[in-house]
Amino acid sequence: MFQSEVQIRVRYSETDQMGYVYYGNFAAYYEVARTEAFRSLGISYKEMEKEGIIMPVLEMRTKYIKPARYDDLLTVKVQVKNKPHGTRIVFHYDVLNEAQELLNVGETTLVFVDVKTGRPIALPQSILTQMDRYYN
Repeated sequence: MFQSEVQIRVRYSETDQMGYVYYGNFAAYYEVARTEAFRSLGISYKEMEKEGIIMPVLEMRTKYIKPARYDDLLTVKVQVKNKPHGTRIVFHYDVLNEAQELLNVGETTLVFVDVKTGRPIALPQSILTQMDRYYN
């Protein structure tokens, strides 16, 4: 199983009137974790886009357990539990605070799409090659 993590400091502008991280910001936190996870594998979103491949989000699920607050240092753990295949890749997320309390769990499913046709395509071989070592 592939896993990675990134730390994100909550900025004041990301909180709501209650002092909690606004719920919609977790999607951005997931994106940061996903991008950095790919970067750790030597995979660049920017390069994929230059090659005509985009990865729109097909589905997102989020469960809010406890609030995150301004200035919290969050750890966003991301996992690809199952070896990617076909046209999709599923990412799982755990968001923890500095006390290692679980605040949020989520999942996103992304689809590999040819930018010219707008149609799904098979996972690029370069990504499969980089991820193969994490699955038996």
